Amino acid sequence: MLAIHNLSVVYQNNIVLEGFDLSLEQGEIFALLGDSGSGKSSTLRFIAGLDEAANGDVLLDSVQLSRDGIHLVTPENREVGMVFQDYALFPHMTVFKNISFGIHNLASDTQQQRVAELLSMIGLEGIESKYPHQLSGGEQQRVSLARALAPSPKILLMDEPFSSLDKNHRDQLVSQVRHILKKTNTTSILVTHDINEANALADKVGKIQNKRLTIK
Repeated sequence: MLAIHNLSVVYQNNIVLEGFDLSLEQGEIFALLGDSGSGKSSTLRFIAGLDEAANGDVLLDSVQLSRDGIHLVTPENREVGMVFQDYALFPHMTVFKNISFGIHNLASDTQQQRVAELLSMIGLEGIESKYPHQLSGGEQQRVSLARALAPSPKILLMDEPFSSLDKNHRDQLVSQVRHILKKTNTTSILVTHDINEANALADKVGKIQNKRLTIK
C-alpha cells in the first residue's frame, strides 16, 4: 500500500534524516519513534504532500506521489488522512459538520449515514449537534479520528495524537483506535515518543536514530 524510498530531510543546511526506506501492506499499522527534531513529523508531512524533502520517493497504492523529494500529486488529491496532537477540530462547527467536512460533496443522506456509522464506531452516538468545546479531550480526539476516516483514506497519518491526554485516558484510547483501524483495515503511521504506546498500537515499530531508520 505504501512505499517510501531514500527519504532525506535537511533543515537549515543540516541533514536530519537520510536513507529512510519503509514499506507497509494494506491494513498495517506502523509506529515511528525518535527524539525531537529527528524528522518524524517531517516524514508524515512529506507523505501528506505538505513539505518537500531533499530527496525521496513516495508510492501509495502503486501511484507515484513524490519523486526525488518533489511532489507530483497535491495534498488534497493524495487520499491521505491526518490526525494531529491538538485535534484540529473546527471550533465553530458541530461534530456532524466536522466529521462530514471531507465528504461535503456527497449527497446529504450519504453524509448522514457515514457520520452515523463513524460515531457508532467510535462509541459516541448522538453527539452530532455538539460543538468541540462541549467534549472531553478523549472525545475530541475520537471525533478527529472519525473526521480523518470519513473519506476512507488510503493511509492515515497520526502525529502524537494521544500526548495531551492523561495516562488512563491515553491507554484506553490507544486500544480503541487500534480496534477501529483494524476493523476498517486502514494502513496507518503513528508518530510518538512513547514506546509503550507504540507497542500497544502498532504491528511494527521503527526508530530514527543517528539520522537513520531502524525497524524492530
